[in-house]
Amino acid sequence: MKVDLAKKLHQKKYRTETGYYLVEGEHLLLELEKSAIQQAELFVTAAHEHWPTRFRKTLIGERQMTQLSDTHSPQGLVAVVPMQETLARVQQVSQVTARIERVLYLYQVQDPGNLGTILRTLAWFGGWRLLLSPDSVDPFNPKVVRSSMGATFHVPVELDITPDQLQARYPRIATLDMDGEPLSSHRFAEFDAYLFGNEARGVPHALLEPLGVTAFTIHGSGQIESLNLAAAVNMSLYELHRG
Repeated sequence: MKVDLAKKLHQKKYRTETGYYLVEGEHLLLELEKSAIQQAELFVTAAHEHWPTRFRKTLIGERQMTQLSDTHSPQGLVAVVPMQETLARVQQVSQVTARIERVLYLYQVQDPGNLGTILRTLAWFGGWRLLLSPDSVDPFNPKVVRSSMGATFHVPVELDITPDQLQARYPRIATLDMDGEPLSSHRFAEFDAYLFGNEARGVPHALLEPLGVTAFTIHGSGQIESLNLAAAVNMSLYELHRG
């Protein structure tokens, strides 16, 4: 892929049109090398000309790297990776290696940093599948990929899953709500899927009722209205795994 086209992949429109996304920096490139993904193209500056890789490598100038980079201080390494192969390869690995799999469903989540952090947490605990509703942030957004710290290559993700599809596949669904049972309840571990909503609006009650969800609560001091989404997910997953 030419650099002029690759730099457009910062925009979702061009990621959708081409089917590729960007991976930047040494840590993420090392995770990419360890993954099951087979097709990628690596752009490097002279300082990384001898970077060991199993992918095709192209030497570019510092100015071109600045155009490709999504950070203020480019590290000199950017890969162009196929989206569909990422989804398919991670799915294949999940089917072979996963334990009994749990499902996290995110409804219209918008913040790239939140999604990346959640992916990182899912990869840390293992055995999780992530389902994203329509109108959620693109999991191949550069900020999502960067904040996931490589979890993009290890957590199976499904896109554009509607609430009806979720319920058809996973009839026992739990969510968080201020008036729910304590998160520490033993019942919290009995569900097939765990539903979390938009950072500002949560999940509309009109949508929750038909799904027949069971609500749980993270008890706090009451001094503030709500927890950050990623923090709530992290605490919920810790609770599910601590036993």
